Amino acid sequence: MQATVISFRRGRHLYKPRQFIIEVEGIENKEQAEKLINKKITWKSPAGKIISGQIMASHGNKGLVRALFEKGLPGQAINTKAEVK
Repeated sequence: MQATVISFRRGRHLYKPRQFIIEVEGIENKEQAEKLINKKITWKSPAGKIISGQIMASHGNKGLVRALFEKGLPGQAINTKAEVK
């Protein structure tokens, strides 16, 4: 499944560099998003390096999910594609 990296998980004063908010194509509500928990996700850099992570929880009511990556993605990863396996 294709997914889009939306943003870092953040608060008012700090952000969490390993956690990202992900929008998965075809997922439109919280119930569908909860079925993706514990699935693997990979992001491929323009240089070809692959960074993998895992979907940990749903985020909100519109079908977004929260993913924890093994190391932080660069800021340039926002609004790029990722692959949910």
